[in-house]
Amino acid sequence: MTHERFQSALQRIPYAAYLGICLDSDSGIFTLPFRDDLVGNMHLRAVHGGAIGGFLENAAMIWLSITEDQQRVPKPVDFSLDFLRSAQARDSHAHCEVLRKGRRVAQVQVRCWQDDPQRPVSVGRGHFLLESDVDSASDPAT
Repeated sequence: MTHERFQSALQRIPYAAYLGICLDSDSGIFTLPFRDDLVGNMHLRAVHGGAIGGFLENAAMIWLSITEDQQRVPKPVDFSLDFLRSAQARDSHAHCEVLRKGRRVAQVQVRCWQDDPQRPVSVGRGHFLLESDVDSASDPAT
């Protein structure tokens, strides 16, 4: 997994770039750096659930782009998210795992934590439409 492939995927997903998502290519761990504008509940100083959801969904799309060598951004078919506890005002981390990959669809699970990977703040699961060999052959852009 190269830094160039991550940067290429990030350029194709503007919201991921806006969130400032980073990837440690050695460990495969994504990071959402904390920013004050991501706080949804000022009383708890908790990161907004939409920011966490966006982080997890975008991490999954980037992971598929990199690991499955996708030239186009994988399209979400569905994405479900379980919030397990509040994400506090600090960096969040995520790890993606491709649970199943077919010719057209991949299923990815994403686990998000802050300080301890054994204490996740949320878990997401999604199905994504991949480009197929047929799509690549018929697309004049590739």
